[in-house]
Amino acid sequence: MRILVAWDDPAQADLLKMYLGVNGNDAEIVCDGNRLLQHLSHGEPWDAILLTTTAPSVDRAFEIFEAARKLAPETPIIGACPESDVYRIARFLTAGLRGYVIRDRAGDFMFLLQAVIEGAIRQAHAERERIIAERLRREIDSVRRLQETIIPRDIESPDGYDIVARYESSQIRVIGGQPVTLAGGDYYDAFAISDDSLVLIVGDASGHGMKACMSIMTMHTLIRMVRSNRFRNTADFVAHVNNELCQQAIVNEDGGFITLLYGILDTRNHVLEWTSAGHPVPLLQDLAANEITPAGDEEAPGLPLGVLPDADYLVCRTPVPPGSRLLMYTDGLAEAFNSDADNHREFGEKGLRRTLSETCGDDLRQTMQALFDASHAFTDGHGRHDDTSVLLLQRDR
Repeated sequence: MRILVAWDDPAQADLLKMYLGVNGNDAEIVCDGNRLLQHLSHGEPWDAILLTTTAPSVDRAFEIFEAARKLAPETPIIGACPESDVYRIARFLTAGLRGYVIRDRAGDFMFLLQAVIEGAIRQAHAERERIIAERLRREIDSVRRLQETIIPRDIESPDGYDIVARYESSQIRVIGGQPVTLAGGDYYDAFAISDDSLVLIVGDASGHGMKACMSIMTMHTLIRMVRSNRFRNTADFVAHVNNELCQQAIVNEDGGFITLLYGILDTRNHVLEWTSAGHPVPLLQDLAANEITPAGDEEAPGLPLGVLPDADYLVCRTPVPPGSRLLMYTDGLAEAFNSDADNHREFGEKGLRRTLSETCGDDLRQTMQALFDASHAFTDGHGRHDDTSVLLLQRDR
């Protein structure tokens, strides 16, 4: 490390340089505070600054200290004061002094200098890292809030149907038990394209953080731009979106992709036509019999979006009879796992089916809450490690 020292005793300069110069350190000793400021004004990088707090006077030493702080705000400054003036050090400490040593007459304080300086440097580095981490947390949080603005809060249900949807960011607990909310790439939407046609969408960008957020926002913008009756065929629509996203580097760089479930509900004939791009197949629940079945077969999902242009996708048709519920979800719900490292288990489709079965007679909103509660409880309170979107639809008659 490079240490710049302003010292008031020339007789100690050589000895000070020797003590500070061990382990490959470089110590520059000046015997005047003005020369220290000249060194700093040149912009050279220093790891630490050591200066006396009483020479040529306490007031002048404090002026030099403040000037040094302005010239090198990131460099920790350590003070050295005689025993008789130790009470004056408080003035420096409140102004940003990182540490100090008491100069005894025998000079034994020199044995402590390197440890005090290294401790001050570590403290300064930790403070900078904390500030950077806090800035990064705010940036991520702002991106997460921006992503959440594209998720509709109120969905208008067509006659004879009830629809509820919910998005929840992933939340994990770190050292100290503090929850950290992560940015993610989940998404849902529902909107009418005609009097008897309702579009239902659930999507999930791979990964976490800012890239996942920006990927899902790119898809949302694209879907909003091209939504129209000219894409009555869900497979054609998904293929079009896929080709567009394959050209977006924000989505597919580093192997990124988006899974999507895109459906059009015919509210007159009560049939959902849907296409999956690598997304979990919806679950259909007969409320009278309390039977739960997949809305399609395992071959229904096609390739995720943004992986391969001109990929082929299938149209699946699922009748929605009276007294039935349809569950569309992202994998964050099913892939919630317990904290037992030796026995990794996921909430899974089994957990989804169990919760739907247990809430068969409940209100749709109660069922939604139960799904999130049960999935979270399965993690032993540690939280889901992936954000989660769920859309529940019920046909009453």
